[in-house]
Amino acid sequence: MTSLVPPESIKPFLDSYLPQPKPNGLPFVTLTYAQSLDSRISVAKGKQTVISHLETKSMTHYIRHFHEAILVGIGTVLADDPKLDCRYFEKASKKHPIRPIILDPDFKMRSLYNSSTMKKVNAQKPIIFIGDHVVIDEVIELAVVPLPLVNGQMRWMDILKALQGMRIKSVMVEGGAKVINDLLVYEYEGKHVVDSLIVTIGSTFLGSQGVEVSPSRGLELKDVSWWTGERDGVMAARIG
Repeated sequence: MTSLVPPESIKPFLDSYLPQPKPNGLPFVTLTYAQSLDSRISVAKGKQTVISHLETKSMTHYIRHFHEAILVGIGTVLADDPKLDCRYFEKASKKHPIRPIILDPDFKMRSLYNSSTMKKVNAQKPIIFIGDHVVIDEVIELAVVPLPLVNGQMRWMDILKALQGMRIKSVMVEGGAKVINDLLVYEYEGKHVVDSLIVTIGSTFLGSQGVEVSPSRGLELKDVSWWTGERDGVMAARIG
């Protein structure tokens, strides 16, 4: 497999936004995704949509190289059948091991995992967070973690504390829209839990029917930096 290597100018641009140990021991959280010029991440719900070009796609894998885990919601799995692996590596014989994490309240992965691309290409078995209402009466080869649901949703601090208990020190969150919108505004004890925000802006409009990233309230960003490529731009920041 050929390593996906980003342009050299991206590496120093990203340096200060990459994971660092946190005093409270919780995982470092990087929220990253690609959007169109009209803030859409896909042309329609459940429709796989390519926004990034090679230079920023390779950047995504470079960022994954610095994380222990990668997290998506079950909707992203259903729409994209993602690999959730890391294809940036410095030695051809050694891929970076990154652990997939799926937020899956109703445990749909129970019937999906064996036929998934994820299983075929990623040696790391996923961690599946499910609702504590799910009954499991068979042997499961996956790491399944039940969590309480509040108004049908998992609480981010429950997720992060569970990952801390597994000694996962960094997690890269990539989607989908509900996960992104919820995490952008989530605070615990008055502080945002997102440590770095990295957004690729593709040179395209997806239209008013597309799936939008727009959090439930306004946000101020700080420590904002921009990188400009041939087709895409990238914003890196922290949530103020």
